[in-house]
Amino acid sequence: MKLSSLLQQVKEGSKRTVAVAQAADIEVLKSVKLALHESVAHFILVGDEKGIVEAAQDAGLSLESDSVSIASSSYETSAETAVQLVSKGEADVVMKGNIDTKTVLKAVLNKEYGLRTGNVLSHVAVFEVPGRDRFTLLTDSGMNIEPTVEEKAQIIRNSVRVAKSIGIEEPKVAALAAVEVVNPTMQATVDAASLAVMQRRGQITDCIVDGPLAFDVAVSEEAVAHKGVVSPVAGQADILLAPTIEVANALYKSFVYFAGANVAGLISGAKAPIVLTSRADSAESKLYSLALALLTSERD
Repeated sequence: MKLSSLLQQVKEGSKRTVAVAQAADIEVLKSVKLALHESVAHFILVGDEKGIVEAAQDAGLSLESDSVSIASSSYETSAETAVQLVSKGEADVVMKGNIDTKTVLKAVLNKEYGLRTGNVLSHVAVFEVPGRDRFTLLTDSGMNIEPTVEEKAQIIRNSVRVAKSIGIEEPKVAALAAVEVVNPTMQATVDAASLAVMQRRGQITDCIVDGPLAFDVAVSEEAVAHKGVVSPVAGQADILLAPTIEVANALYKSFVYFAGANVAGLISGAKAPIVLTSRADSAESKLYSLALALLTSERD
C-alpha cells in the first residue's frame, strides 16, 4: 500500500477545508501548494496577512485561487482562530503552521470554543514501509508519556478510527511488550493482557486486540512460526500500540531512518483531526498527513 493512494481516496469524497494556524511559513505553504495542485482541499490561511503573502510568494503559491482565503489574525490568536473556524463548521481540519504545538493544543482543549471531547488525545502515524504490503499504524509517539490501561484503550479507539478511514475495517491491534507472556513485574504485559480481555468483552470495538506481543511476533509471520505463538494478531498487526512514548518514538524514528518508510500522522481524539507536522517533515509528508486528516474528518 502506498500513502499516495490516500490522495485518490480524498479526491473521491467531498472537498473539505483546512484551517492553517499561523500560515506564514514557506514549508507549510509548499505543502498547501501541493494539495491545491492535487485538488484535495480548500484552505483558510490564518495569521498576519502581510507575512502570509510574502511567504506565499517565496513558496510559489498563488493566492488568487478560489480554494484559498486568508483570515487575518495575530500570532498570539492564530491557533484560537483556526480552532474556532473548525468549531463553527467553517473548516474541517486544523493544521499547525509556524507556531508551537503547545499553543495549538491549548486552543484545541479550550472549554469555551475548543474541540475537546473528554477523550484522550493521541498521535497516530501511518507508515508505508518498504517491503510490506500493508500500512503499519503506530501509536502513541507524541502525546501520552506513560498511559494507564484505560488511556491505552482510548488510544486504541483513536487509532481504529484512523485505520477505518483508510479502509482497514477491522484492524488487528498488537499491544506491544518485551515478551509474549504476562509477567506481573512488567506492567506493559499486564496492560496488554487487560486490553485483549477488554476487546473480547466488547469494551473496545471494531478491532481485534491481542497482547502482550513482542515487536517481531507482531509483524513477522516467520517469528510467529519460530516461537510457536498462537494469536489472531501475531504476524498480521495493522496497529502497533506502544506501552510508552519512548518505545513509540524510537520505533517511529527507526521506521523512517533505518527502513526508509514514508509517514503520515495526525492527532486523533478531538472533534476534528489535527495535523501537527514538524519542520523536518518534507512537503510530501505534510501532504500525506493532510490527506489522512481529511479522510479521518469524513468519518467523524
